[in-house]
Amino acid sequence: MQYRKDRRGNELSILGYGCMRFTRKGNGVDIDKAEKELMAAYRAGVNYFDTAYIYPGSEAAVGEIFERNRIRDKINLATKLPQYLIGNRTALDRYFNEELSRLRTDYVDYYLMHHLTDVAMWEKLKKVGILDWIEEKKQSGAIRSIGFSYHGNTENFLKILHDYDWDFCQIQYNYLDEVSQAGRAGLQAAAEKGLAVMIMEPLRGGKLVNMLPEAAKQAMRESGRAWSPAEWGLRWLYNQPEVTVVLSGMNSVEMVEANCRTASEAMAGAFTEADFETLEKVKRAIREKEKVGCTGCRYCMPCPKGVDIPGIFRSYNTMFSESKSAGRSQFIQTVGLTKEPAFASQCIRCGKCEQHCPQSLPIREKLQEADRALRPLPYKIAIRAARAFMFRKSG
Repeated sequence: MQYRKDRRGNELSILGYGCMRFTRKGNGVDIDKAEKELMAAYRAGVNYFDTAYIYPGSEAAVGEIFERNRIRDKINLATKLPQYLIGNRTALDRYFNEELSRLRTDYVDYYLMHHLTDVAMWEKLKKVGILDWIEEKKQSGAIRSIGFSYHGNTENFLKILHDYDWDFCQIQYNYLDEVSQAGRAGLQAAAEKGLAVMIMEPLRGGKLVNMLPEAAKQAMRESGRAWSPAEWGLRWLYNQPEVTVVLSGMNSVEMVEANCRTASEAMAGAFTEADFETLEKVKRAIREKEKVGCTGCRYCMPCPKGVDIPGIFRSYNTMFSESKSAGRSQFIQTVGLTKEPAFASQCIRCGKCEQHCPQSLPIREKLQEADRALRPLPYKIAIRAARAFMFRKSG
């Protein structure tokens, strides 16, 4: 495992564990499986673990696992203030103390203002006293480093970056999002200020692995590199010295082992001109096929009317990255035949989803477009019949 330093001199593993996508079991996290995966990462040298208040069951699972294995003081723990729920100073302590309880700790190594998308959100926090609150927590040792996670345009990122003496930041960044959101300009500006930069969605929620069009895969095969699609994405990030930690939502021991090998081998500045040319071919192939730039982060959920927004978009994109039949088949299995209906036709256009979308997608418009493509009349009839049969049989 390789390590890069933050502004306080702490050595952080260049691979971090993103704890948003733990495997579920029943109504909660599959704690035994998560423990195997987290501990495999820890033994391989990963020392940065990222969770958040709104990741269902994640903070509690992380707290239980680290306490059980007695490694809390050997790792760096990051979690986030749900700033979108904060209305007054009292709420700051209420949510923070709840997080400490879930995590079974009395301090957080890296604490983030979660999901800032524009300056207004930061200004709202300042009005309720966030600056004094941060100072108090840092003085007491309850927070070691303070930062923010960001999903917005570059202009607003730079304003927030320069408005406060942050220790670190977290941005969505990958070879397909090089000039969107904070982008390369934001990455470089943060690094110039001495901030550690944590990367989320390095593979766009697995899209740069599982949904690559054939032409993109072919470009990788012809490169002469024996790298998997995941390696291409991770190595592109590790190639940049401004990147401190790359977060990966690993949900198998095999994935942990593969990503740890990459993090042990990939060096900053190692990419060749030919490697960059390969990724340019990959990007062109992806953009020729893509219909909706959804990463599957699920910030748009839950929909008040039960629409499975990420599931619909994933299926819609599959129609074009693979085939129409593959996309529609996926839609039937993952959306059409759930017990509670989750169709785009249930949308009442309230716009709640768009307010929370990190990609600023026109979700309402795209849902109707996707529904027309995924559910032509024959499929509507078939799904209706299958639902009537299945749920009558199941009681």
